[in-house]
Amino acid sequence: MTSALVNYRCDDRIALFTIDNPPVNALSRALRADLLDGVRRATADPDVRAMVILCAGRTFIAGADVSEFDRPPEAPHLPELTQAIEEAGKPVIAALHGTALGGGCEIALASHYRIATAGAKIGLPEVKLGVIPGAGGTQRLPRLVGVEQALRMIVSGEPVSASEALAMGAIDEIADGDLQAAAVSAARRLLAQGQAPRRSSELPVAAVEAAVFEQARRQAALKQRHLLAPLAAIDAVEAAATLPFAESVQRERQLFLERRASPQAAALRNAFFGEREVAKVPGLPEDLPTRKIERVAVLGAGTMGGGIAMCFANAGFDVRLKDVETAALERGMTTIRKNYQASAARGGLTIEEMDKRLARIRPTLDWAELSDVDLIVEAVFEDLEVKRQVFEQIDAIARPGAILATNTSYLDVAQIAEFTRRPQEVVGMHFFSPANVMRLLENVRTAKTAPDILSTVMKLGRQLGKVAVLVGGCDGFVGNRMLAQRTREAWFLLEEGALPQQVDTALVDFGFPMGPFAVSDLAGLDIGWRNRQARAHLRKPGVRDCDLLDQVCLLGRLGQKTGAGWYRYEDGKRTPQPDPAIEELIVAHSQARGITRRTISDQEIVERCVYSLINEAAKILAEGVAARAVDVDMVWLNGYGFPKWRGGPLFYADQLGLPRLLATIEGYAERLGADFWAPAPLLQQLVADGERFYRCTI
Repeated sequence: MTSALVNYRCDDRIALFTIDNPPVNALSRALRADLLDGVRRATADPDVRAMVILCAGRTFIAGADVSEFDRPPEAPHLPELTQAIEEAGKPVIAALHGTALGGGCEIALASHYRIATAGAKIGLPEVKLGVIPGAGGTQRLPRLVGVEQALRMIVSGEPVSASEALAMGAIDEIADGDLQAAAVSAARRLLAQGQAPRRSSELPVAAVEAAVFEQARRQAALKQRHLLAPLAAIDAVEAAATLPFAESVQRERQLFLERRASPQAAALRNAFFGEREVAKVPGLPEDLPTRKIERVAVLGAGTMGGGIAMCFANAGFDVRLKDVETAALERGMTTIRKNYQASAARGGLTIEEMDKRLARIRPTLDWAELSDVDLIVEAVFEDLEVKRQVFEQIDAIARPGAILATNTSYLDVAQIAEFTRRPQEVVGMHFFSPANVMRLLENVRTAKTAPDILSTVMKLGRQLGKVAVLVGGCDGFVGNRMLAQRTREAWFLLEEGALPQQVDTALVDFGFPMGPFAVSDLAGLDIGWRNRQARAHLRKPGVRDCDLLDQVCLLGRLGQKTGAGWYRYEDGKRTPQPDPAIEELIVAHSQARGITRRTISDQEIVERCVYSLINEAAKILAEGVAARAVDVDMVWLNGYGFPKWRGGPLFYADQLGLPRLLATIEGYAERLGADFWAPAPLLQQLVADGERFYRCTI
């Protein structure tokens, strides 16, 4: 039997199934059907004594077919396939290479013998998509490796290496040499020994105390706060330990279907698919040629410039790090070296790799050393006049065809481009701090940016391991323009009756990893202060403003680095402590403004801080600054800590219900004024049409 996806051949009474469904041999409905048919035929064939499941290409089955995630499950369902494999009256050997993940791992667990290459990894990552294994994974794994090891793998969703899998009993052998030959040899050895198929479902689960499950729940509640799938996974493993297999596997399936239909799973799928969707830019052909990038220059050896240099060095690029002073270069290289050393100390990279990356970064004061590079990224002070001087110099020295990029966070990229004689080769590449850690890269186009440059920087983002999102030009682009709305409301909430710790706690409870005031302290309040001063000319007379940040900074409270900001930090620790001095300052500020302080609910805090940025996102979409709702969401998921399990601001808005959202925004507009709360026309139109952000086309 040979199908489009499964090649079958018989080698001296050993049936070999070779799955070939590139790129990752995903378990599509068609593949499940073909493999099930093959297993049944081989089981019924008296000339077949054993079966081997292999995969072509670079990996074993790496999970489900993600294109089917948002569709109703279609027969044959994966549990039917794993059951047929396990119940086969002949030994079934799973031969693993690359990654055996999710459904692929469940097929391996249902097999009677598992052999893997030394570099293989196995895992059950379903919790990362808001679900749990649903084809016996939570039931068979505890029988093979014990409850505690199974809980660790399933609840974390992290894969384990072949050597670790062998040590714990998840696989039976690591292949020495050719995997297929080793798998066939294992099959013949089992037959020679006359062993009956070893079915995982028939193995006992080693007894554990009930406290093991309670401890797992406490840890999940702490480390995976807000997530429901890890708790469901624990319930499923507990069922494996307390119920007969026939009952516990039904319980697993019930829990799986509940999680699959949950809002969290839908949101996490959106986050998963979104990272792939933003790489496909509307109107930009996927096959558009890109420019060759080998040598890169970064201008500015400060925090951002050093981090950007590390990004490129980490990806294998040669980097020239340019500054105007020897001392600045030395400080920058010292910081880079310390960052690499810290990573090596944590085991993130070897000393040899650290030395290679450091060697790729060459500090220089000489403009002439930038004359042959393919890309120049400017990361100097956020001042338009400074940018003008720098880009005029870049224009004079850069070779024809080089890409000129600015890391500006707010300034007009189109205006910066006009400082050169080649505006078509200028683009924004807005990295996020720390640049060597944060995943987001906002690539900013202008009306004149050449299409092949856009294609190049989008590809480059992926090479750097970033989630690259192409956006249009405006004040703050997508992320910072929306952030400004949240920041403003957070300050106004302080004026009206809240305190920093209440605002931060409410937003952490919503799902953000940190609240806005703790984040400001971490980054340094002087950064926001400088930006506020630089943008003072944009404030409209008569429109409400809050100068609390100015007052805090004038006291020398600049955040963690000074031991005090919105919070105080004792003995060099990073834990924020509420400070009575800040409370006194805020209360006095309210009194001076004639504002009567009141009790503010956590609900109001969340609505004003989150709904305001969603309303701004609707304006961004209507203006074409972002092409799609998914672009907005990927910016906020990967650059601003919006909770993944809510799917992004606009996905969350759709789940919340746009009529409800609009009504709340209209209520705040009536109460607080239309200066900041006028509903976005696009939001109003979507509600009138009964549409959603994720279905609208501008």
